[in-house]
Amino acid sequence: MRLTALSKEMIANKKVDVMSANPSNTAQLEDRRQLAASVLARKNRQSPRPESAIYSAGSKTFDVRNFSTYPEVKAFNQQVALIAECGVANPYFRINETITGHRTQIEGNDLISYSGYNYLGYSGEPSVREKAKEAIDLFGTSPSASRLVTGEKPVHQQLEKALASFIGVESSLVFANGHATNVTVIGHFLNSDDLVIYDELSHNSVIEGCILSGARRIPFSHNDVRRCEQLIAENVDRYQKVLIVVEGAYSMDGDVSPLKQLAALRRKYPVLLYVDEAHSLGTIGRTGRGISEYAGVKPEEVDFWMGTLSKSLASNGGYIAGKRELIDYLKYTTPGFVYSAGITPANAAAALESLRLLESSSERVARLNANADYFREKALQAGLDIGPSRDTPIVPVIIGDSKGAIKLSDALYKAGVNVHPMFHPVVPPEQARLRFFLSSEHTREEIDYTIELIKRYIA
Repeated sequence: MRLTALSKEMIANKKVDVMSANPSNTAQLEDRRQLAASVLARKNRQSPRPESAIYSAGSKTFDVRNFSTYPEVKAFNQQVALIAECGVANPYFRINETITGHRTQIEGNDLISYSGYNYLGYSGEPSVREKAKEAIDLFGTSPSASRLVTGEKPVHQQLEKALASFIGVESSLVFANGHATNVTVIGHFLNSDDLVIYDELSHNSVIEGCILSGARRIPFSHNDVRRCEQLIAENVDRYQKVLIVVEGAYSMDGDVSPLKQLAALRRKYPVLLYVDEAHSLGTIGRTGRGISEYAGVKPEEVDFWMGTLSKSLASNGGYIAGKRELIDYLKYTTPGFVYSAGITPANAAAALESLRLLESSSERVARLNANADYFREKALQAGLDIGPSRDTPIVPVIIGDSKGAIKLSDALYKAGVNVHPMFHPVVPPEQARLRFFLSSEHTREEIDYTIELIKRYIA
């Protein structure tokens, strides 16, 4: 039995007329009053939960207030301990003391950097910095509210118009965070009557959005168009909406999505297509327009173009682009947009200027692709395993065991190269790797030096 605070007060003051339907039954009234008083007395006698409470979940026992006893925290601590077992310093959360581009400074040391997304070198570009400063002078450092109310600034609309034009669709909507863009849009757009079919290597933000939506979720083997079609054919008539989710460029393996074949499936079946372009906008396609330009697919053949502003566009935030009626609906209903402060004016201005630079010249895109191809060529000549990487600025060097990847990363760091290890559970143990993000600003000498170091340490 649950009693509200108001119910308790009414009982205490004897104002509960539970016999209003039959006021002559005074005995029943007294019984009910006694029952209510008994329930309140029993609740008041209950002892408070002890400071140290041990609970059992199946075969696992943990102290609810001692987080180190939690199974998930124990698993995390085992991963941290793996780094210590290698006898190296923790490579994560190192403080980068300057602009992170093709080089960085950590602990006063100048290093070649392969751990940032500043693909085109626009973060730190003089005109980008100047536009961000101008926006601060005009609009302050914060939008100060959700854009739905008083947070809307001219630069927000200018950026959204420029993004839609560059991508080749009718409209776009900018969010304050890239990860949250996938989570809130997918989580809001789909529901329990829907189905999402997604590539098994999809980003965490996609998976979290799918879980939030309550839709049925079915992954397909990476880039397996045949399996994707099989799943569509088996399920398309069983759900209200069927959403296919892929990425333009995959950030762990550095390969691209077979968008041309997926667009053909969209024409064949009544499904929607969602493409995450976090790592492909500005990096692939002749002019940096991403996977649609690379694959020769018309932009209108994709329903949701998602992307981030924190990589090629040297800012922070995310966006969704597509048909105007879809964007208008999301603009007024998506929780992560409606109930969140907008992107800062400075970030919006930085992204807008970066987009202007990208649209005015594709020279850096060409340089970026040339650097990535050169890195792949040199790595293969050195006998390194780069997995399926092709046509993107992301190149893994697969070591094959977690400790080996951690130790190699540390050795490179000490020799002036900053690159991070990826190991289990992020990737399977036998796929542990170093992940290299190339920039248009890397030099051939820097790449040659890096490959020679890897060869030497592996040997």
